[in-house]
Amino acid sequence: MSDKSGQRVVVVTGASSGIGKETAKAFAGLGWHVIGTGRNPDRSAAAEKEIGAAASPDAKVDFLKGDMALMSETMRIANEIKGLTDRIDVLINNAGGVRDKRYISSEGTEETFTANHLAPFLLTRELMPLLKAAAAESQPGDVRVIAVASLAYLSTEGLNWGDLQNLNGDFHASPVYCQAKLANVLYTRELNRRVAADGIIAHALIPGVVHTNFASHADQGMQAYLKDAEGKTPEEVAKMLVSMATAPELGVNGGRGFYDFEEHPFAPQGADDQAAGRLWTESEKILADLGY
Repeated sequence: MSDKSGQRVVVVTGASSGIGKETAKAFAGLGWHVIGTGRNPDRSAAAEKEIGAAASPDAKVDFLKGDMALMSETMRIANEIKGLTDRIDVLINNAGGVRDKRYISSEGTEETFTANHLAPFLLTRELMPLLKAAAAESQPGDVRVIAVASLAYLSTEGLNWGDLQNLNGDFHASPVYCQAKLANVLYTRELNRRVAADGIIAHALIPGVVHTNFASHADQGMQAYLKDAEGKTPEEVAKMLVSMATAPELGVNGGRGFYDFEEHPFAPQGADDQAAGRLWTESEKILADLGY
């Protein structure tokens, strides 16, 4: 458990590189208890040192390793977080990625869907008691869950309800990723609807193009596009995430998206609350079938 009474706690998934690492560094510099997660052991170890070096004297840094494309690993990470703290003030679901083709995990799930949507869905569900514990001791809206989504959601008209994970038929990596990011937006809206009464706010960050190693496993078309596109640095996006996590004016009217420090009104497919509720139900069914 955290031994620093009153210290604010942030969980940042995908903190071994890019946006997640810079965000974890920023919170450590502010003196928070930072709990980061990462998949690659070497990058995670290096990131933990870098975050620690950026930390203020009163900060605390913990780093957990696991592959969040697997629900068993996601559940283990959730349980390890529960062993480190009894409260979470901010949860930033940043981990995700895009692949070049269909990859089926050892659990029988499609990895683009699980890493980008199902893992944060499960992690947030398991950590909700810690978020509610922090909310009970905080001003309404101070406790927040932030999803790192993407403008890619605009490139799909809706989710593939007949095969939500795209396990069957033709598989086109970029459209599947766009659907996963639409799931981030819809989930944020439904999560906010369910937890607003507890004093918890959920928002989605729409970062735009960011120059990281994010697309290193993407198909050649996406890699070429991102290489030549103008974009932000991870440090710039980290500033946006810290603002979304701490700015008093964002502690109200949850379920919104933000791009470049300004509100991003969701397009119709992202503002479809009926679809958001259905996605929640379908996600719970998938997890139940997997034993979670």
